[in-house]
Amino acid sequence: MTESNVETKLVLFIHGGGDNGYQADAMLAASLQRELGAAYNVRYPQMPDEPTPDFGWGRKIGDEIAATDGELLLVGHSLGASMLLKYLSENEIQNRIGGIFLTATPFWTGDEDWQKGLALRDQFARTLPRGVPLFLYHSEDDKEVDVSHLDIYVAKIPQATVRRIPSGGHQFGNDLALVAQDIRDLK
Repeated sequence: MTESNVETKLVLFIHGGGDNGYQADAMLAASLQRELGAAYNVRYPQMPDEPTPDFGWGRKIGDEIAATDGELLLVGHSLGASMLLKYLSENEIQNRIGGIFLTATPFWTGDEDWQKGLALRDQFARTLPRGVPLFLYHSEDDKEVDVSHLDIYVAKIPQATVRRIPSGGHQFGNDLALVAQDIRDLK
């Protein structure tokens, strides 16, 4: 509880990959916290870089989810978004998930050896948590993850709410106001 006796809602933000993913996405996490305000607490853990097929992200995501009480909102960017999908589709979640918000999500084919631990199972959408609102966001001018990846997810997760954004690039101009609005609009 905060000093005003209003319980804050917890948002778990999983950053993107790359050599500087945590630092690069810090502005996205800060934007989300600023837009959501004091009624929300955006948790922004640093993901590991382990010599495992999924770089240790699955275990870390599971630990972060398990360490929370109450309803949890999940936000992921790029690799973090794809790893959230992978984790949620392959594990039974005990916590109450209030919403899933995925930004600039790559669809890993697993064709290359380094991608095998990142690829989703064929019927992954069938094993996602039921009844949980799922949102997909992608900028049409994303130079890191082509917007065609969004089209793959739209076909595989038809129940998702899709936000195709004209500009903002891979980092959405470091502005997640649209995501924050969708989070606040959840009933």
